[in-house]
Amino acid sequence: MLFKWRYILFVLFILSLWQVGFFDAGRLAKIQNIWSFLAEMFPPDSSIIPLALSSIYESVVMAFAGTLMGGGLALALAVFSARLLAPPTVRAFFRAVLALIRAVPAILWALIFVVIAGFGPLAGVLALTFYTAGYLGKLFYEAFDSVSSEVLEAVRGVGASRLQQLRFAILPESANYILSQLLFIFEYNVRASSIVGLVGAGGVGYLILALTQSLRYSGLLTVVLILLAFVLAIDFASSRIRARYFA
Repeated sequence: MLFKWRYILFVLFILSLWQVGFFDAGRLAKIQNIWSFLAEMFPPDSSIIPLALSSIYESVVMAFAGTLMGGGLALALAVFSARLLAPPTVRAFFRAVLALIRAVPAILWALIFVVIAGFGPLAGVLALTFYTAGYLGKLFYEAFDSVSSEVLEAVRGVGASRLQQLRFAILPESANYILSQLLFIFEYNVRASSIVGLVGAGGVGYLILALTQSLRYSGLLTVVLILLAFVLAIDFASSRIRARYFA
């Protein structure tokens, strides 16, 4: 049985490569263009460092704002989606809302808000806010529903309302998980901010798009290297914080 599935997966793999033109000799011949592309990248253009730092700072600010706003929206939606806090009809409606929000990728949210709010970081912040809300909302209501029954029985035993159960039992029990997930999504949003910028939603992605369109590949390399350093530093700091305080 295992051999049969391996054979099927191998055939599907080959078919998928063929479907995307992997075996097209004309396309494969163009791979040699990568050498000329790399040659134009070196040496990195140091004159663009100030602009790169400014754009990356804007991306980090976008990610921070989008994470906080999205986290707040996710908490609100999670309260109305949790089995322990909301009646079935309300719960079903808000879970459907979360599923709809989550189904839209960050770059599509960016396109939507570029149309609504115009080019710039505001569109990026709104895109990251909605993406974050969809992603975290599901995690948060699942965390709420997994709270220990003993804790809930204790607060219910003194006649606590659902709001009081949320305040004195569910949120305290879920706090470490919520903060850990907020740190994780902030890491993701720093990277995602460079992607949403490619459609005009501000940040370093907008600079990357401009450099690519103007064929300034040496400047592009400089931006990518600085962005990589920032992302690695943020990932390292976030991992250390989660390991120390939320493990």
